[in-house]
Order: sequence, then structure tokens, then C-alpha cells
Amino acid sequence: MSDPPAPRILSRAEHPISRKNMGAEALKVLQRLDGRGFKGYLVGGAVRDLMLRRQPKDFDIATNASPGQVRRLFRNSRIIGRRFRLAHILFGPTVIEVATFRRDPDPDEQASAPGDLLITSDNVFGTPREDAFRRDFTVNALFYDISSLGVIDYVGGIDDLEAGVIRTIGDPEVRFREDPVRMMRACEMAGRLDFTIDRQSQLAIQGLAGEIGKASAARLTEEIVQLLRCGAAGPAMQWMHDLGLLEIVLPEASVVVAGRQHGLEEFENLVPSIDVLVRAGRSLTDATLLGTLLLPSVLVRRRQVEKESGRRILRRRLRQLTEEVAEPFFARHTVAKFKAQATLQALDTFHSLGERRWSVQERIQLARRTSFLDALRLFEILVEATDEGRDDFAAWERVSHEVSSRRPKGPRRRRRRRRRTR
Repeated sequence: MSDPPAPRILSRAEHPISRKNMGAEALKVLQRLDGRGFKGYLVGGAVRDLMLRRQPKDFDIATNASPGQVRRLFRNSRIIGRRFRLAHILFGPTVIEVATFRRDPDPDEQASAPGDLLITSDNVFGTPREDAFRRDFTVNALFYDISSLGVIDYVGGIDDLEAGVIRTIGDPEVRFREDPVRMMRACEMAGRLDFTIDRQSQLAIQGLAGEIGKASAARLTEEIVQLLRCGAAGPAMQWMHDLGLLEIVLPEASVVVAGRQHGLEEFENLVPSIDVLVRAGRSLTDATLLGTLLLPSVLVRRRQVEKESGRRILRRRLRQLTEEVAEPFFARHTVAKFKAQATLQALDTFHSLGERRWSVQERIQLARRTSFLDALRLFEILVEATDEGRDDFAAWERVSHEVSSRRPKGPRRRRRRRRRTR
């Protein structure tokens, strides 16, 4: 059997990655691994983003050290995971994820049914080459070697980065069956990087969209929320819609993305409006994001009820209607009870913002609700999408600043109780 082809290696002079653009914590981990005789590579999205001259959100590392060896090297680390055991090295709020090189498990090392490609165990250690080939997309399989300062490419990721293409490593049907969530990630990366998806992968997503149901509902919900926070949810969801994935994963968003087809033109800019706020640095909670997805259905249902009755809906009935729309969504996505409750409260307070004229004192009381800021961001997203209600939003924003400025700074000091003398 012939030897596998040698990887393509870019020397330090041939790529734009500089250690000064890495997090100090990641650099410390890489240098300690290297200093103790282990291989330590920066991997995944961090290398991809640095190659594109973008600043990564986080830094992941791959090594030939086992999780136990990493744990002994770093006292500030912990081992996590069952399906995929790895080490988290903690530097205050910063977490550096360190994984041992993996290979694709053999069929007899899996717990899935015969013929099912879904990966259920991923703790089979391997070589750097094997680790590269078990990753999802070519642009995510580049390694930065701290010892040589070079970029190592086993899978053609450098060419795809230059061409702006998201391409699976190997047969896309096999890779998407192994982990159906990869179909969502392909769309998210294409939207965020302004790349295209190669034709084979597009056809595979169209044919395998139904496989997404094999992923756990909780994991899908987590992926949806992360996608909404990526700053390019609009183009990402457009990719999902065009490839037939969005209607299965998130029918509520599918209706919004294709607003003109459903007579909901006023809501078609809701998701791009989330992107505007994210890129402006707005902090959006899960309650706000989930509330945004539910808002069109709630508002359309409200209009239907008010049209049929010929009068404004009662407050109690509006709250009930919102719950009726939201509950199936929460059940389908196994949304945690506290998160579902926060979403309902945000929607309820949102309705209050445009309910009637408020006195100054009433506005201040409403702004003190715990759900107010979530509702205000919902209002802002709707204003951004429809270009209506800007004056009302500005008035509530002023109240929000006023209430915020009145809050005491720092933790409140507890008054010591004086002991009574007898």
C-alpha cells in the first residue's frame, strides 16, 4: 500500500497568522505542551479565522497528550465529556479546550445500530492526519504548529479558504449521517464567512434534511441560539431555507425568511435585524432571541382574534394566546422551564410597551420588571425590521436609562444588626 500524500505546509512567511493575535492563554497552553515534549496544534475555527484575518472568538487546541496527561500538566484543568472526552483549562473566565488527536471509530467501536453512521462514541485516539480527516469541513481542519510556526493542511482547506467554499471532508452524505447537525453548521459558516457551499454538499443537505431529527432537540435548540448570535443569522437561515433544512428545524423562522410567500412581508427583516443588533454589540438573551422567533406567530394570531371579535383583545386573553402559540414550540425544542418562562414574560411585557399611554411613574414601574430589558430588545428588533414605532422605542429607551442610573452601584452593603443588651 502506497504512503499517503504529504500534507501541504505553509511556512511562517507564507501565512498571516501571528502569535500576537492569539489569546495569551492559548499561547501559554501551546508552549507548555511543546516544552514538555508533546505536539500542540491550534486547530479548527481559530486557524480558519486567523487565516482570513478575523479575530477568533475562542481558541481550541489538539495534542498527542491524553486527557489524563493534559490534566497532570495543568492544575487549572478539568476533564469533561462522555462521548468526547477532553480537557478544559481554566484561566478565570477564559476556557481553552484541549482535545487529544482522534480518528474515526471502527463500526465495532460504536453503539449505534448496524448500518447507522451516527457517531455515538468519539474517544478513539489517533494521529494528526487521522484527526484532520475526521473533522467536518476542510476549512476547519487546518493546524497551526507552535514549534515550526507553520500551517499544516492534510485536506485541501487552504485552497477552499482562498476560493471561499465550504466543503465536507470526504463524502458529504456520510459526514452528514455521522452528525446531522453538520448540515446546520455548513449553512451557518457559509452565511457568516460569506462563502458558498460546494454543490455536492448542497445536494446532500437537500436529500438528508430529514436526518436532522436524529439530533437531540436540546442540541438543536442550542445550535439555533448560537446561530442567532453569530451576526449573520439572516444569510445563514437563507441557506437553510434554500436547502430545505429550515422548514424542518425551525418552521417559525422558515415562514419569516420567506415572508412574501406567506403574506408576512413586514416580518421578513426580523432575523437580519437581530444581526444588526449583534454587530452593534447589543447583548441579547435567549429569551429575547426565542421571543423574536415566536413574535410573528403571536402578532398574526392576535390580529385574527381582534378581527373576528371586532374589538381589542383583553390582556388576560392575550397572555393566554401567547402561551398557546409558544407551548408547542417549547415542547418541540425541549426548552428549559425557566427559559420558557423568561420568554413568555418578555413577550407579555413587550405587549405592554405599546398597550396605551403611560404616565411617567407607570413607565418607571414597568421598566423595573425583570423582563423589561428583554422586552425592550424585542421592541428594538421589531422597530429595526419594520421601521415603525421609533418614537415609542426612544421613549422607552430613555426610561430604561433613567431607571438604570438610579440603581445603586456595586453590591449593597448589609447593615449589621446591633446585639441587644439585656
